[in-house]
Amino acid sequence: MAATNGELPPEPHKLFDTILVLDFGSQYTHLITRRLRELNIYSEMLPCTQKLADLEWKPKGVILSGGPYSVYEEGAPHVDPAVFELDVPILGICYGLQEIAWHHGKNVLAGEKREYGHAILDVHRHTGKQAHADRLFQGLEDDMEVWMSHGDKLSHLPTDFITLATTKNSPFAGIAHEEKEYYGIQFHPEVTHTKRGVHLLKNFAVDICKAQQNWTMEEFVGKEIARIRALVGEKGQVIGAVSGGVDSTVAAKLMKEAIGDRFHAIMVDNGVMRLNEAKIVKETLTAGLGINLTVVDASERFLGKLKGVTDDPEKKRKIIGNTFIEIFQEKAKEIAEAAHGSEREGEIEWLLQGTLYPDVIESISFKGPSATIKTHHNVGGLLEGMHLKLIEPLRELFKDEVRALGTTMGIPEYLVWRHPFPGPGLAIRILGEVTPEQVRIAQEADHIFIEEIKAAGLYRDISQAYAALLPVKAVGVMGDKRVHAQVIALRAVQTTDFMTAECYPFDFKFLNRVSTRIVNEVHGVCRVLYEVTSKPPGTIEME
Repeated sequence: MAATNGELPPEPHKLFDTILVLDFGSQYTHLITRRLRELNIYSEMLPCTQKLADLEWKPKGVILSGGPYSVYEEGAPHVDPAVFELDVPILGICYGLQEIAWHHGKNVLAGEKREYGHAILDVHRHTGKQAHADRLFQGLEDDMEVWMSHGDKLSHLPTDFITLATTKNSPFAGIAHEEKEYYGIQFHPEVTHTKRGVHLLKNFAVDICKAQQNWTMEEFVGKEIARIRALVGEKGQVIGAVSGGVDSTVAAKLMKEAIGDRFHAIMVDNGVMRLNEAKIVKETLTAGLGINLTVVDASERFLGKLKGVTDDPEKKRKIIGNTFIEIFQEKAKEIAEAAHGSEREGEIEWLLQGTLYPDVIESISFKGPSATIKTHHNVGGLLEGMHLKLIEPLRELFKDEVRALGTTMGIPEYLVWRHPFPGPGLAIRILGEVTPEQVRIAQEADHIFIEEIKAAGLYRDISQAYAALLPVKAVGVMGDKRVHAQVIALRAVQTTDFMTAECYPFDFKFLNRVSTRIVNEVHGVCRVLYEVTSKPPGTIEME
């Protein structure tokens, strides 16, 4: 339904000055967007193959990311040439610098020596008509410590460009066009290893692109509520999934503020939730936040469909995502029939989902740079022909922005800082077939792990933690008897954006205490491991 004036409030990139980041497949690309958001500058990331003619908005500036390719190779990704006709500042980072040079003369070659790790940047200063180019390094020291990760480099300066910085291995570590606002740097300012990289990004976005630093959750919440009201209309109704996690809780609160009781929150007990989760969530959302909530026990239905699925995590996600939608459509029909004839009468057209920006980024797949890491049930696991339209108010937000939004709306701290729980639930933390017995083991072990984390005062220090059940058995000795029982893997990570993560460094006494409790209290388990893989190369979840 459209707003009464026939127009919908615009999306964030039309409301806020936006820096467009074009992704060439670098593992760091998302960090560019994150750093800009931290500066209160709205930024969106799109694949480098994006056709500019398809955009309905104009960015204040464009950043070309790094990437794993060589611009001179056949099949290497290249930006839409229309980028250089936008008449906005452009910053190329690593591969992005080489892409700018390739566009201005194809003067890129393989370096004799790969440059990876820390390097000292010798910043050049200019006078006269070239002095404007120094704005990129304004306020930065002449000998700047930066992080390099490249094999190719420029063979010579493109025509009409000047040198801004050099390193021992890169004679053109920073370049700029003499007249146009085109800049290129061979290092990565978005990573923490580049000591003052954020300052450089601010120089580009604020001083050069003139982007306003007005991207805050206080600004976002009012505009998003107005957009939801216009989208849904005066009588339209929305059905939405809630799990008790921060994403769905914030999304539900936002919908409650926007359309009141016309938002119908549905919690589906899929049989693979945390211990006592359904009861806890119902009390929290109804009594605590006043949200209109219905709990549907569909555990047998989900577990029945998951029976026999042993080694295909993508199939698990699809089954769970599709079954969720089937149930939502059934509940939407029931609610619409129940509401018929009341003053709240209106068709159920919309399905709320708590999709976040990392979900969107990880589900992007195009020829060349990025490959799909996994299908998120929010993004790629929906039924074809689904008659409910999606409404995703958190789609442009990172996790820390969602927490800030929840705080802005007055959601209690213990809810705002609750660890994330995946939509497919324990099904992707139980490796192998999901059965009622496997669910019990995973639930009990997870409950002990989280209980001990909270008791140790570590919960806020950890971004996400859980116990996973491995599809193997090991020999143990319990009660003077040899047993052949299952293995639990504990996982706890620290992260700010959930795109990269490091394992949490528990001390051995803590791990020993958790292991002892799980083996003693969870029937069927004889061993406990601690999983230490970072992301990348691993993912936070097991499947």
